[in-house]
Amino acid sequence: MRVAEDIIGKEVLDSSATIIGKVKDIEVNLGTRKIEAIVIGKGGISESIGISKEENVIPYDMVKQIGDKILLKENIDEPGLETQELGL
Repeated sequence: MRVAEDIIGKEVLDSSATIIGKVKDIEVNLGTRKIEAIVIGKGGISESIGISKEENVIPYDMVKQIGDKILLKENIDEPGLETQELGL
């Protein structure tokens, strides 16, 4: 899927332009062929060598803009924040 190739690896910034990680994967609804969520890795050296399993799943409706980087509509302040905790 070309969209996945374009998004995976981009840095994700919260609304105050703080880097919160990089896109590791995307979740797509195969019925509607629309992106449902982006999966963000925490980053760091353990992420780059593939031993870190920490990630956040961010609903796609939280994405404000996609360009060279991905900008979110709201801050994500807490590590390990689940989408249910965000009230989505």
